Amino acid sequence: MNALTKPFGLFRRDAKAAIPSGLAQALSDPSDGGGHETCDSQTPGVAPHTPAAPQTDDLPERRYRTVFISDVHLGTRGCKADFLLDFLRTVESDTLYLVGDIVDGWRLRRSWYWPQAHNDVVQKLLRKARKGTQVFFVPGNHDEFARAYVDNDFGHVRLLHDAIHETADGRRLLIIHGDEFDGVVLYAKWLALLGDSAYTLALTLNHWFNVVRRTLGLPYWSLSKYLKHKVKNAVSFIAKYEEAMADEARRRGCDGVVCGHIHHAEIRPIDGVLYCNDGDWVESCTALVEHFDGRLEIIDWSQERDFSPLDAYPNKESAPPASAPVR
Repeated sequence: MNALTKPFGLFRRDAKAAIPSGLAQALSDPSDGGGHETCDSQTPGVAPHTPAAPQTDDLPERRYRTVFISDVHLGTRGCKADFLLDFLRTVESDTLYLVGDIVDGWRLRRSWYWPQAHNDVVQKLLRKARKGTQVFFVPGNHDEFARAYVDNDFGHVRLLHDAIHETADGRRLLIIHGDEFDGVVLYAKWLALLGDSAYTLALTLNHWFNVVRRTLGLPYWSLSKYLKHKVKNAVSFIAKYEEAMADEARRRGCDGVVCGHIHHAEIRPIDGVLYCNDGDWVESCTALVEHFDGRLEIIDWSQERDFSPLDAYPNKESAPPASAPVR
């Protein structure tokens, strides 16, 4: 097992189980098919898929100084990998920050799910790094296995516990996933795991609910977004989390903070500190970008491309099951 695949040994279901060859190849193959992007080719040992998002050949390339993405949750059925690939093929940047929960180790330990689209995301990120984009990976709680390897380079990707980014207009931004400021994750991990299962169930129920809405000619409606905005405890948690992140940035002498974790994209000032959350690629499909003049903006890719989250499940086989097997 080489340096790239070693961290993923933590996903083994037992001591004798080897990691699937598809994931190992995605992480360790430096050639990318002899210099050609392999995102459109089949990786052995990984199930093929039909791309849900339209191809980007007709889209002009966008370029930013910096791009921040988090909470992709590769390894789960809720991950919108095809939508992220569409974004990555269109958007280029000098620097790319992966702000945690890129791979969902919690879910993979319980049930292995790694389709070709998830492999393609890994290949695309590694290819960007090889082609000159500075790529920094700040692990989160779902890919906490990678925290044992901070301050190391893997496939031209630098692993960091946190980082300080200076914008073009001179502002210092603290880059951190943010789970350290979630009391449930920090002090009651069993409750966090229970909440993760409940969130997965909510996504599954929401999917089938929206299948019915589509047959009735109604637009997509997100249950989790509704709960985050309407349920008092959820609104209170988000507000306290944002304040805690702003306080930490202030404590470290930074002008702002970029984080993820709560799947709620936002840019707003909090007592003189700029709070930025880049959202997720499970529901909202959002990223934070820095323009070359230092301006920060949230890009809602599903809205810009007119994607429906239902499009991530183009056939019955790819739709999320009512419950995932626990092994």
